[in-house]
Amino acid sequence: MDGTIDGVIRFSARQVTGQQRRTFLALVCEQLCDGSARKAEERLGWGREAVARGLLEKSGQFVEKHTAVRHSTLRSEVRNPQLAVDIRLIVEPHTHTDPELKTTRLYSNLSAGEVRSALVEKGYSGAQLPSERTLRDILNRMNYRLKRIQKGKPLKKNELTSPIFDNVKAARDAATEDPTILEISVDTKTKVSLGEYVLGGKNQDR
Repeated sequence: MDGTIDGVIRFSARQVTGQQRRTFLALVCEQLCDGSARKAEERLGWGREAVARGLLEKSGQFVEKHTAVRHSTLRSEVRNPQLAVDIRLIVEPHTHTDPELKTTRLYSNLSAGEVRSALVEKGYSGAQLPSERTLRDILNRMNYRLKRIQKGKPLKKNELTSPIFDNVKAARDAATEDPTILEISVDTKTKVSLGEYVLGGKNQDR
């Protein structure tokens, strides 16, 4: 053990642990280092974070600060269980499972913004609700994947589309003026895919 005063102080600090040690560091810091954690670190080799925490604990400020930090880190759905219940009531009617059953996730065609608006309609104020980005994270934690369902893709227009319709219109105009021509209207449907979620994007004939 170093026989100097500082050596005795460092030795004494090693004899206690936890809050008692931090209280000792704070007392020494106040008496010999003008209450500066940085000076205590330079003189005695103590970590300034431990000294600063000891000073806060001694003054009674650290408990309140620590409690506030722990409270703020709680997730919104944990602090307010009713929020999670209301979210499920809004999202469940608009969900579907994975078509290929490869995951247990539920997919919804609602956006986080739409869910937030629905919560406001239920009586929540804007200050009570998390941001749209945070709400998206909450929904992911609740096993919802928010993605709009693409029910069908429109056929792309090519260079022949307009001439074809112009020709059809001209033929109809000519038929209308000729009483010997019988005009029949036929409604036809083309085969189109129903979206990326149907059969996992695979065609039945492949």
